[in-house]
Amino acid sequence: MATHEPHESKGSSLSERLKHPFHELKEKLEHTSLHDTKVGLIHKKHQIGKFANLFNPQHRHDEEHEKACDDKRTKICESHRFQSFFPERDGNMIKWYVDGRDYFWAVSVAMEKAKETIYIADWWLSPELFLRRPPYYNQEWRLDQVIKRAAERGVKVYVCVYREVEAALTCNSEHTKHALQALCPEGSKGYGNIRIMRHPDHNVLENAADMTFYWAHHEKFVVIDYEMAFIGGLDMCFGRWDAHQHLLSDVHPEGVANEVWPGQDFNNNRVMDFKNVQDWKQNELSKAEYGRMPWHDVAMGIVGPCVYDIAEHFVLRWNFVKRDKYKRDERFDWLELRGRQGDDEDLVGVQRPKHPVGDYVVHPLSPLETKNLDDRGTVHAQLVRSSADWSSGILTDKSIQNAYSDIIRNAQHYVYIENQFFITATGDQQSPIHNTIGRAIVDAVVRAGKEKRKFRVIILIPAIPGFAGDLRDDAATGTRAIMDYQYKSICRGPHSIFEQIKAEGVDPTDHIFFFNLRSYDRLNKTPAIKKQEEESGVKYQEVQRAEAEEIMGEGIHGTVDPSDGRDEHMGEKKEQANAQEKKDFKKEEQKSDADEEAIDAKRRFEAAGQGKNEGEGEDGPSTAFSVAHHAMADTGPLSEEHWEGDPKDEVANWIQEELYIHAKLLIVDDRIVVCGSSNLNDRSQEGGHDSELSIVMEDIRLIKSTMDGQPFEAGYHAATLRRYLWREHLGLLPPQDLDASEDPNAQPPGDDSPNNVLDQEDSYKFVEDPMSDEVWKRWTEQATTNTELFRRLFRADPDDHVKTFDDYNMFLPPKGVKSGHIYDKFMPADEVRRYLDQIKGHLVWMPLDFLKDAEMAEKGLQVNAWTESVYT
Repeated sequence: MATHEPHESKGSSLSERLKHPFHELKEKLEHTSLHDTKVGLIHKKHQIGKFANLFNPQHRHDEEHEKACDDKRTKICESHRFQSFFPERDGNMIKWYVDGRDYFWAVSVAMEKAKETIYIADWWLSPELFLRRPPYYNQEWRLDQVIKRAAERGVKVYVCVYREVEAALTCNSEHTKHALQALCPEGSKGYGNIRIMRHPDHNVLENAADMTFYWAHHEKFVVIDYEMAFIGGLDMCFGRWDAHQHLLSDVHPEGVANEVWPGQDFNNNRVMDFKNVQDWKQNELSKAEYGRMPWHDVAMGIVGPCVYDIAEHFVLRWNFVKRDKYKRDERFDWLELRGRQGDDEDLVGVQRPKHPVGDYVVHPLSPLETKNLDDRGTVHAQLVRSSADWSSGILTDKSIQNAYSDIIRNAQHYVYIENQFFITATGDQQSPIHNTIGRAIVDAVVRAGKEKRKFRVIILIPAIPGFAGDLRDDAATGTRAIMDYQYKSICRGPHSIFEQIKAEGVDPTDHIFFFNLRSYDRLNKTPAIKKQEEESGVKYQEVQRAEAEEIMGEGIHGTVDPSDGRDEHMGEKKEQANAQEKKDFKKEEQKSDADEEAIDAKRRFEAAGQGKNEGEGEDGPSTAFSVAHHAMADTGPLSEEHWEGDPKDEVANWIQEELYIHAKLLIVDDRIVVCGSSNLNDRSQEGGHDSELSIVMEDIRLIKSTMDGQPFEAGYHAATLRRYLWREHLGLLPPQDLDASEDPNAQPPGDDSPNNVLDQEDSYKFVEDPMSDEVWKRWTEQATTNTELFRRLFRADPDDHVKTFDDYNMFLPPKGVKSGHIYDKFMPADEVRRYLDQIKGHLVWMPLDFLKDAEMAEKGLQVNAWTESVYT
């Protein structure tokens, strides 16, 4: 039955009118052009008023309601472990993913099933990234196509990416914006369902007081329907997809459609970084001449209560960027969060301006009770972050550093770290380095040493942590500066970790060990390819270019975005098309002259190779496109691999490259795991620099295990991940197929798809005890063998034999020998194979004596008091 408001008495109505004599007039003007003009002037006043913030760095924290919110957040943080804003939560189901093949496949499955919302936060997002391989046969699994299908189903897709400083980085977020916005233009199905924000703002007129040039949004996570989340080290961008065998070669004379890495996805940052986005052909490595840089990474998939916390962090970031950059942009709504409404909406950055632009939308779209987040698994977990005023509008939160320090300091048996960087201090004497995770390592080692307890800290970082070419060049000064800070953190100078431990009477070399990873392969530049090039008049590089033109043209030439311009920095308008128009890549009438020329070159090259079945050459079996799998288990001897043509040519085609460690992982005592986006340096750990999100995990499901020969109860999640990683690095896992459809490790987390830990393999039992002398002997001996062979065959750098730049000049290959190729080109082919057959896995020692007698990073324009914090 309908109810009605009681009629006001004449007296009360009169009194109200006397109080508000212009109320009726305001109501009448509410929807008129005069009112709109007034609101527009108010918005312009606030926009201009932002210049006053130049003189008030606390402008987000000086009003009473802001101070009250800060106090509320502070009290929440003080009540939680590690001073994290987020609570510890039981009942999480958490699945680990090692390397990109498994992770991207799982994300593709999960996104395809999305029903309501998808949140994506990335440092870099490449719309043309293929989540499944090979790309030619998986075009529907290109990231932008997956997002487009979701939007057309009615799913709301929200994307937050870092807006780079173009002079310093080439993440090309402008293309990311245009490409995603163009997927569902006005009038098409899915229109309005994809929203992308870039931050920080570099517009002086809009945000002069809050421009951030040094720091980046570095989080990498996905949240789907508030039911599932993915978090870790993998951006959904070029260069990240990889499998356990870490191939370097991708040349396919039998058919370029079998390529695994098209276009700029095939990249070697040591040879050529992602540059010249304006002309991608200048930024294209020839696969017949160079190998790619392989990529090692780790991520997590989560079902359970922590999904809400990851979503909450995204909502805070979204609302903060809405306030900071898009407050007067009606395309972007404020997001309200169930559980943080009413008096607590300020905790997720919701604001209520007098004249709001954009709606207020409640998330999740359906009630939280329908998300089935409680009691899903056995992992006790907690979110930790690095976040601050510039990145999310909050007071500085460095709970990641707090977690690392506390967990390491309390370790009893071992600390295992995989990270992209290792820059840390042991106190307050190593400026510009301020994070003190190094002190926690010192404390843990000294305590173990004085107790005469076996204790190891095992750390894996990249051989070269930046993307320099020749480290001797001036252009590599920045990378050398990073390496210099790393060595000063580890073992050089009185405040280094090693020297601080020595000062306490403990030998650090008994406890702390640093390693890198490295991979080898063989370029498939055979006589068959040379013959095809000669007969067709087409170089293989032109063929790989044509393949990229066909399946990822928007990533090459850019996109026309009907709502917001086009990628002017990437190409000419005639080469670009709306993504909606390009949905059928095969339509002849939609191909430009450049497309036709490229595809015609590809046809001529492949026609020259016709008459051979795949896998067969003119005189028998053809050469495999890659032999990297021989570093892994159960693959047979490398010496049995066929090579077409002269053995001397084979010698010239062997290549090696550092296996780039991009994981941000900590495992302690087979009990605790920390994984996320956070590097081990000030940028990631200090809170006020790069923004980061990580998760601390401890499984209450305990399994019977062994620790230093004694019975031990290990956490299932930590122990199985550590055993899997160690077997990968030792070459005790089998290589992976491209097709992951039947692999449980490549499926989203769920009751029906737990990790396959390969516990039926003998190697699972072999690496059970992380403190076993037998395991340690195998680990160190294999690292030694691999290190010596990479030195002997390739003169791989950096190396302990290089202590000065003069040593460097003598150590590296002579002119005419490309970096990464066999040093002695006269070495017999059979001898090369015999040596390579001894390389198993990818583990090598980190050269702690590299350039120890040289000044690695001279002070100058690149390295000075202003720029030091950028490198740390």
